[in-house]
Amino acid sequence: MFTIEHDFDATVITLVDEGEAHLQEDVAVNAFEDCITVEQVDPVTDRLQRVTFSVRQAKDLAAALNLPEGAYRLNTVTGPAG
Repeated sequence: MFTIEHDFDATVITLVDEGEAHLQEDVAVNAFEDCITVEQVDPVTDRLQRVTFSVRQAKDLAAALNLPEGAYRLNTVTGPAG
């Protein structure tokens, strides 16, 4: 399950782990104009962990999820170039 909220300065997507066993903490993806942050509470330390991606890195990650092993550079016009 996931939710999408549009705040003043960001779009916030929250991913909720649903299932029977080994559930993970919710993941919040915050899309700002200049970066994307991914946040999750560490259940061991009870502290928020945050990773920040540039917009370019986020686009590369999205493309990489559907590509086979290899090294790529995205071409903004035609897509991935191996």
